[in-house]
Amino acid sequence: MSEDAAPRGSFGQRLVYWAYRGLELALKPLPLPFCHRLGGFLGGGFRWLAPPYRRLVERNLRIAYDGDLSAAERAELAKRIFVRLGSNLVSSIKLSTMRPEQVAACLEVRGMDGVRAATADGSGLIYLISHMGAWEILALAGAITPRDDMPRASLYQALSNPYLDAHVRGRREQTGTRLFDRKAGFGAPTKHLREGGGLGVLVDQHAGDLGAWCPFFGRLASTSTLAPLLAKRAGVAMFPVAVETIAPGRWRMTIGGPLLPAADEPVDTLTARMNGEVERAVRASPADWFWVHNRWKTPDPKWLLTRYRRGVALPPGCRVGDLKPFRVVVRSPNPLGDACMAVPAVRAIKRGRPDCWLAVLCPENLTGFWATVDEVDRVLPRPRSASNREVGNSLLEEGPFDVAVLLPNSPRSALEARRAGIPRIVGYPARWRDRMVHQLVPPRDARAGPRPHHVNHYLRLAERIGADVSDIGSLAAPPRDPAVVEPLRIGVSAGAEYGPAKCWPTERYVAAAKRVAGARPGARFVLFGTAREEAIGAELEAGMGALCENRIGRTDLSGLMAELRACALLITNDTGTMHLAAHLGVPTVALFGSTEPAWTGPLGTGHRVLRHHVPCSPCFLRECPPEFGFRCMEAIAVEEVAGAVLELLGRP
Repeated sequence: MSEDAAPRGSFGQRLVYWAYRGLELALKPLPLPFCHRLGGFLGGGFRWLAPPYRRLVERNLRIAYDGDLSAAERAELAKRIFVRLGSNLVSSIKLSTMRPEQVAACLEVRGMDGVRAATADGSGLIYLISHMGAWEILALAGAITPRDDMPRASLYQALSNPYLDAHVRGRREQTGTRLFDRKAGFGAPTKHLREGGGLGVLVDQHAGDLGAWCPFFGRLASTSTLAPLLAKRAGVAMFPVAVETIAPGRWRMTIGGPLLPAADEPVDTLTARMNGEVERAVRASPADWFWVHNRWKTPDPKWLLTRYRRGVALPPGCRVGDLKPFRVVVRSPNPLGDACMAVPAVRAIKRGRPDCWLAVLCPENLTGFWATVDEVDRVLPRPRSASNREVGNSLLEEGPFDVAVLLPNSPRSALEARRAGIPRIVGYPARWRDRMVHQLVPPRDARAGPRPHHVNHYLRLAERIGADVSDIGSLAAPPRDPAVVEPLRIGVSAGAEYGPAKCWPTERYVAAAKRVAGARPGARFVLFGTAREEAIGAELEAGMGALCENRIGRTDLSGLMAELRACALLITNDTGTMHLAAHLGVPTVALFGSTEPAWTGPLGTGHRVLRHHVPCSPCFLRECPPEFGFRCMEAIAVEEVAGAVLELLGRP
C-alpha cells in the first residue's frame, strides 16, 4: 500500500488496531477448537461485565419469545448466547489467520444442489447472510459458490476504524472476493449480478429511517430493502444463508430455497418475505444469532411510523392483528378540561403505527372518562395517595412498556416512568425533570405568532414523535344534532372550579332558561356542578322552579357523562364540564369573559361561543377586582344566550 493510500486515523484507533493484530498473533499458533472454548469462557464473563448488553439481550429475547419460552428458559438461552458469541468471535479472529482451504475444511455446506439447479443457466444470485455463528467464515472460505467460474462479491460497510477497515478489506480480497461499498450506489452490484456473479448481503440489521418496517418474530423492525431491490433490478434469486455451530471449531452453512421476486411484487413485500426467512433460520439455532444488536430499535425522534417513506410492509397472509404490540403509556393531565383537550393527541398517537397498544395512566377520578376513548386499550388509575415507587411498580407489572409520553410537565410523572424502567420517555422540558426525560420536545416559540388553542400544545408533542395531526377535525368528536334528542333536556353548568371570575350571573341563567322555555314549552333544564357549587344550584333552582332538575353535587364523573349524553346541549361557563360535553359530542353554548376561547374554547364544530372584548379581558384572574366591574360577563346579554340556544335547537 502506498504512503498516500495508507489509512489515517486517531492515535486511539491505531492502538485498537495494534491490539487486534496482537490478538491475531496470539491466536495463530493455537488450535481452533481451543480458541473456540477460550472464546466461550470470555463470552460468559463478558455477560457479567457488560450489564447494558445483558439487558439488551434480555429485552430482545422477551420480544421474540414472550409466550413461547418461560422467563427461566429465556434466562438460560441468554447465557448460551453470550458463551456462543464469545466462541464465534474469537474463532473468527483465528480463522482470519488461516488459509482459505483450511477454513473451508471447517465448514459443512448444505443446500448447494438447489443453488446449482437454480443458477444452471448462468444467472447470478444473492446470498442473504445473517449474523449467525462465525459468519465471517463465509467471506474467508472462498468456496461457497455453485460454479467455479462465478465471480464472488459482497456488499461492505466501512468500519469506523480506518486501520481495521483496511486490514479486514485486505483479508477478504485475498480470497478473490470483490467488495462493493454500500454507499457507492446500485450500479456496480447490479452489473455484477447481471453478468452472473454471486453477491453476499447482510440483511438482519436495523436499517434506520431508510428501511421498510416488517415483522420479525412478529414485531415490526426496520429492515433494509437493498437485497430485494437488487434482486428485482437484476432479475436474480435470493438464497437465505444460516451458519450454525455444530462443534468446537466446526460450523454448518445451510442454504435455503430460492426466494424469487415476482414481476409485480413490491420491493417492500419482498423484504417482508425475506425477514420471514431470516426468522426461520434464527429459530432453528437461536444461540448462534447476534442478539446483542438492537434489532427492534425505537426510532428517534419519530418512533410513530406514519411519516416514514416506506412505512409498514407485511408478508402475504399476515394481518395487522397478528403483530406483537408496541406498548405505549400516556400520562394524562390531571384537570378534566386538560384531559379532554389531550384526547386528539392520544388519538393521533394511537393511529401513528398499526402495532400501537396504548394505555393511559390517569388520576383515579378520570378513569371513567378515559374509558370512553375508543383508541385507549387500557386505563391505569393512579390513586391520589400512591407514592412514586408504587406507581412505578404498577407500571412495571402492567408492562413492559416501550415508550412513555408525559403530557403533564410535573417532575413526578417523569419519576414514575423512570421507576418503571421505561426505555424511552418523551415530554416537554420542565424544571427538575429534564435529566429524567430521554426525548425532550422543544416547546413552541412564543415569538412564532399568536398562541394557538391549548389542544395544539399536546398535538405538537404528538407531531414531533411522528403522528399525523394535519386533520385535527378527525381527531375531535363529531357534534350531535340536538334536534334529535327527546325529551328536550338542556344542561346548565353555571359554576367554575377555577373561581367566580369565569361565572355568568346566576340570575341571567334563570332569565335565559325562562326565555328558552317560553319558545320551547317542553324544555327542561338539568343543573350540573360540584358539591362546592351547591349554593349556585340553590339560587338557580329557586329561580327556575319546576323547569329544572338540580344534579349539582349528586353525580360522579361517570354519572355526569351519562346525564350529559341525555342532554340536547349544554349552557356553560369555561369549565371542565364544557370540555367534557364537547368530547361527548354534545353541542355547547359557551360563555367566556376572563379567559380566552381561542386558547381553551370547546373543541370541534357545532358550538356557540359568546364573548365580548373589553379592555381588561382576558385577565385570567380567579376573582374580578371591583374596579373592573365584571364588564366581560355583564356584556353577555340574556337575549344572546337564549337566541344561541334556540338557534342550535332549531326554532319551531
